[in-house]
Amino acid sequence: MRFYALRIFLFPEDTNETGKVNRMARPDKTTAVAELAEDFRTANATVLTEYRGLSVTSMKELRRALGATTKYSVVKNTLTKIAAKDAGVEIADDLLTGPSAVAFIKGDPINAAKSLRDFAKENPFLVIKGGFYEGKPVTKEEIMQLANLESREVLLAKLAGAMKGSLAKAARVFDALRIKLEAEQGASATAAPVAEAPAATAVTEEATVVTEETTQDVAEAPVAEATVETTEATPETEEKE
Repeated sequence: MRFYALRIFLFPEDTNETGKVNRMARPDKTTAVAELAEDFRTANATVLTEYRGLSVTSMKELRRALGATTKYSVVKNTLTKIAAKDAGVEIADDLLTGPSAVAFIKGDPINAAKSLRDFAKENPFLVIKGGFYEGKPVTKEEIMQLANLESREVLLAKLAGAMKGSLAKAARVFDALRIKLEAEQGASATAAPVAEAPAATAVTEEATVVTEETTQDVAEAPVAEATVETTEATPETEEKE
């Protein structure tokens, strides 16, 4: 009797999903709770499911569909309740009934929700019960709504396409402005010599006038001197006579 009591203390009884008794040592329980609490803290979203009836192969397919950024773990309800509370998450009792498995989503919650939704359509044994998103409890219906949203990758691709279109449009506008400015500069350069032409003509006319005046001065100067000389020579001629 004493040995049986000691065994129960060291290996407390716990039932698994099939109703069989599991005996887990207390240190193992402590480790399991700590790991689950850390998963609750670090997950972007958490989805609680019931997997009763799913085969081992189906479980592997589900984990593969969820990808490396989502940890899908079969859990014990009592330990999960304790771990969630340690992480500051309050789980309703109806979410921890029957054989439970939790998807700890550390990647894009939308992609994970899509994978769970699509898998559940082909495998009715997977029952999505509810979960937590951005620290708030969400129902199964809200998880389905999340699955219907466009993923982050799709939104980024659309944003990149819109930005590319805007940049191309801006490039066309800038190119049109450049062509217009070059055309205006070319027109200004062509009009400049035409505007300067009258000034050149005026200079030529002034030079012509100066030349004519100079020619007249040069032509008139010898005539005047000759006249003076002739006038002076006349008295001498009279004296000789």
